[in-house]
Amino acid sequence: MVAAHPQQSLDRGNLLRDRIVLITGASRGIGAETAKLMAQHGAAVGVNYYGSEAAAHDVVDSITSEGGRAVAVRADVRDSEQVKAMVQQVAETLGAIDTLVINANANFPMASFVDYRWEDFESKLLGELKGAFFPCQAVVPSMIERGRGCIIAVSSGLSRHPGQGFVAHSTAKSGLDAFIKSLALELGPHGIRANVVSPGLTLTDATARLPQDYKDAAAQTVPLKRNGLPDDVAGAILLLASDEAKFITGAYLPVSGGVQMI
Repeated sequence: MVAAHPQQSLDRGNLLRDRIVLITGASRGIGAETAKLMAQHGAAVGVNYYGSEAAAHDVVDSITSEGGRAVAVRADVRDSEQVKAMVQQVAETLGAIDTLVINANANFPMASFVDYRWEDFESKLLGELKGAFFPCQAVVPSMIERGRGCIIAVSSGLSRHPGQGFVAHSTAKSGLDAFIKSLALELGPHGIRANVVSPGLTLTDATARLPQDYKDAAAQTVPLKRNGLPDDVAGAILLLASDEAKFITGAYLPVSGGVQMI
């Protein structure tokens, strides 16, 4: 569903006025909150999903019901042909993409290294990096042509501070961090910025399987004394996407309530 031009009722500000944003994995959690927040600041938003069609349309409806512009687009971001079709659909519906948020999550089992199956490790590593590589490769040419663009990847604090059972996740997110730094270096001369946000423990569907006592104990290690919420991360993504951050690229921004102080 696509609505008409944004109305004043939706608009919190104009940080992203006339921007066209694609967010992968945007049907729930951090991606959904980011889509809504960016729309409130004037962006038209492509809401990517893979399995959660109803949830993706709920996000779109919440945006368009307030006068924003959004479209739900299904694609497995690990598949280059599906990604190309998704980018084309967003461009035809909303306009050429100038901001990409890489948020789609590749699932993984939690297990110690000695018990980890190579197939599971490989699936997480390749899934994470394909999910960044293919969308970036699909949108960057038009960004280069227009001389501006913004890429933001959602990483994890575990990329720098590993945890028990997270060997695949930590390794994959470390690779994502390095990938984005490389893009920042190569694409900077074309006016394209690339940054990483690094959430700490954030209460989403992806962390729902963690025991409550684990979450409570983690909150006590945070200077702000709570777990993160999706809108905490969405706010950081908005900051990096806005022109207020026009001289920030290659950055790693922890969104962890103070757990990661660098």
